Amino acid sequence: MELGDLLTPDAVVPALKASNKKQALQALSDRAAKLSRLQSRDVYEALQQRELLGSTGVGRGIAIPHGRLPFLQKIFCVFARLEHPIDFEAPDEEPVDLVFLLLAPEHAGADHLKALARISRLLREPQSIEKLRTAPDRTSLYALLTAPSTVAAA
Repeated sequence: MELGDLLTPDAVVPALKASNKKQALQALSDRAAKLSRLQSRDVYEALQQRELLGSTGVGRGIAIPHGRLPFLQKIFCVFARLEHPIDFEAPDEEPVDLVFLLLAPEHAGADHLKALARISRLLREPQSIEKLRTAPDRTSLYALLTAPSTVAAA
């Protein structure tokens, strides 16, 4: 599974304005709703339910909020680079500036895990993270995110 299967150019936000986790999740929910024809409230509630289980901040300035929705037909991703890093309650306590929102159908099962694994492989390499932080625009970010995986699957 490649990110190009889950991500469209319009789902890449090069400079998201948010001053806290709640605002970031709401803005991402709004973008996901607009692109997927879901209700923003449903997306936000799914993300909030997942956050109650524990923060989706994974460290090194990265968060992967995700949720499952009964009305969704396929796995869907939104990527945002935040204008200013925010607290996301990550285990390393580093503020987050790169966010991958991942939404999956309620019964996606293994495909949801494969999508999370693909994002994790991209973010395993410090060079990839740095390129995402310094890419000049949406087009460059989309190209980086959808480049074929060169890291072997775990």
